[in-house]
Amino acid sequence: MPFCGHATIALGAALARSRGDGVFPLVLNDAEITVEGRTEGKLMAAALQSPPTRSGPAHSALVSEALVLFGYTAADLSPAIPPALIHGGADHLLLALGSRAALAAMAYDLDQGKIFMRRSGLVTVMLVHAETQTLFHSRNPFASGGVYEDPATGAATAAFAGYLRDVGWLHGGAIEVIQGEDMGVPSRLRAEIRPEPGSSIRVSGTARMMD
Repeated sequence: MPFCGHATIALGAALARSRGDGVFPLVLNDAEITVEGRTEGKLMAAALQSPPTRSGPAHSALVSEALVLFGYTAADLSPAIPPALIHGGADHLLLALGSRAALAAMAYDLDQGKIFMRRSGLVTVMLVHAETQTLFHSRNPFASGGVYEDPATGAATAAFAGYLRDVGWLHGGAIEVIQGEDMGVPSRLRAEIRPEPGSSIRVSGTARMMD
């Protein structure tokens, strides 16, 4: 796994709990980043600075294969956000859907998904729907890791925010991504977007302690 955003945010919360509020440097295989943690009442708030981001168009054959996997057609895609290969420490395929109902209906075969993602070098497929210019709903199949769906994917959120910057989306400097709703584990991530191409994305959220 090249970079795992939600694990990094959880680490920031754990470090703040054990060492106090602060910013902690982390050395990854391919980048040096920071994670911040602080206490907010009964919750722990955390933020990460992602590795550099990059994005590019997704090949039509890859998109077609993904659509078949998830039971979608080209008509289900949003023309406002073209399919793309996005990176913010790990590689993801982005498919933007035109309706919230299509996102809620996401289903696929886990074994076939694992074959597809590993063969294509993808950590996740990020499925999104834009409610507004700055509020998105997301689902992240993580079959490459044997997980049907990830409820909070900071790495994909960072990569997505970088892609929106690359295509000139009117994000106003930050977006929020609601994830995990359809699997009963809702999360909300905020991504702050600097204007410099390829620059790090700050992704923040809160974490709770598990019994």
